[in-house]
Amino acid sequence: MKKFSYLLLATFFAYSCEQPETTLLIKEGSDLSVSSPIESELAKGVADTFRIHLEKGALASGFADQRTVDVVVKVFGPENQLLGEFDNPARGPEPFQLASEGGLYKIVVSPFEDGEGEYVMVLERVEAIANTKEGKIDQLMKFALGPDEAVPGATVAVVEDGKVTFSKGYGYANLEYDIKNTPTTIFHVASVSKQFTGFAIAMLADQGKISMDDDIRKYLPEMHDFGEKITLNHLVHHTSGLRDQWSLLALAGWRLDDVITREQVLRLIFKQTELNFKPGEEMLYCNTGFTLLAEIVSRVTGQSFAEWTKANMFDPLGMKNTLFYDDHEKIVKGRAYSYYKNDHGELKKSVLSYANVGATSLFTTVEDLALWAVNFENVSVGNDNVMKMMDQRYILNKGDTMGYGFGQGIGNHKGLVNKTHGGADAGYRTFINRFPEQRFSVIVFSNLASFNPGNIAYQIADIYLKDQLTEIPAQPLEAPPADDQPKEDFDASSVTLSEYTGRFYSPELETTYMLEVVNDTLVAHHQRHDDIKLTIKQKDEFSSSAWWTGNINFTRNSSNTINGFKVNAGRVRNVAFEKQ
Repeated sequence: MKKFSYLLLATFFAYSCEQPETTLLIKEGSDLSVSSPIESELAKGVADTFRIHLEKGALASGFADQRTVDVVVKVFGPENQLLGEFDNPARGPEPFQLASEGGLYKIVVSPFEDGEGEYVMVLERVEAIANTKEGKIDQLMKFALGPDEAVPGATVAVVEDGKVTFSKGYGYANLEYDIKNTPTTIFHVASVSKQFTGFAIAMLADQGKISMDDDIRKYLPEMHDFGEKITLNHLVHHTSGLRDQWSLLALAGWRLDDVITREQVLRLIFKQTELNFKPGEEMLYCNTGFTLLAEIVSRVTGQSFAEWTKANMFDPLGMKNTLFYDDHEKIVKGRAYSYYKNDHGELKKSVLSYANVGATSLFTTVEDLALWAVNFENVSVGNDNVMKMMDQRYILNKGDTMGYGFGQGIGNHKGLVNKTHGGADAGYRTFINRFPEQRFSVIVFSNLASFNPGNIAYQIADIYLKDQLTEIPAQPLEAPPADDQPKEDFDASSVTLSEYTGRFYSPELETTYMLEVVNDTLVAHHQRHDDIKLTIKQKDEFSSSAWWTGNINFTRNSSNTINGFKVNAGRVRNVAFEKQ
């Protein structure tokens, strides 16, 4: 391999809206080298910038070790063009990598949202860029998975003009039995499942067995009548206004590593009496809609969703290692199990026991999914009308066109049209990235929670399609915008926390939370969850330490007495609890 003599000079400085060139913690002109990590501390509204001089043909990689702050790492080229943005786990290593064309490169480290805290900047290695596409993929994967080979890993497939031209496994599918990942390892692909559900619905619509404008209550009479028509089109485009099933389950007391069956999910959905918003008013990602679509396929065809998709989609395409996993006790040979790293960097099993399908639970391999990608180019299952439906984007009531088709995002990457979807359940991370005009696809699966398959898929696409890409325009570095609106501090001492205590019950979820004051903090207890700390933001408004409880707004009766609260947490809004 050719040897390089690198000048690794990194100058550290900071900028903010008040002090554009304030030096932080270390002296300006400090060197960032492979053997010398740099400790730093970020404040709100401040970004640290490192400058690195590299010769052409160098590949530099490293990470920001997030000790007490979640950071975003951006890499800029010699002309200040954005080359990459890295934002993965909230703690532990935030990796970055850059391939040099020669010159001065900038690495900008900023806190996620309004975070602040300590991190360590590490330049891990500098080496020559591989001279083959396959070698470059290997370098990407080595960077993504780290130097330790005994770790969960990934599988990759590249499809060019109807053929798989690269497929390989990295790391381990099962750490307990030392089973390695291969291109035929079967993964749970999480939300990548949605385009298969969308395709099934498109096929039935093309056959005249359903209409996309049908009211879903035609097929699901158990659904509450919200006073608004919800159509199949709403479900497939995430515009129904239905609350998301995972948030509802967690709020009702389920852990996401519990056994979660189709029947349990449907019962909870059917008990909901309010929507997040009027159908068609917004697009808000909603797993509930795709679970209902799978149920509609089953009811219309008289087969289970798993049976129907096998007979009508997987078998005709030769996808021999693909199935919808609707039985959590079913044995599937050759499957990968998923893992995550805890706050101490220890690998742990990330348990998944789903027995529900439509929004998730497709089991497949990268090579089988390659067959699926090729079917969009050389159609053997479905037809032109089905393919047009898959690309159909929804127009909201106010006229905005959404960039989402039937279970696939429709976008543009550096001047090329691409169609994508990612997935994340437990420690599984998956991504499919198709470029239809180039007849090119990249598929990446991983069984490690901190792995970013979308980032890898785009970098692989850049390797293969580099001569057809349009460079991102230069983006000059700018300080964060100043907040001209002064914020009045809320005096938490003016509130009596005991006023918010008591027993609160949700009829929609059939679950109860007990609120009490513990060590001057309002705490929510649930028999199946760890205690949830509530932090006051304004009178009657609290944030919470759990993602499923989000923000809690207390309600009062005509006597100004607390009579309940409503939960707003991402994909669920205004879930009501009554004080008992």
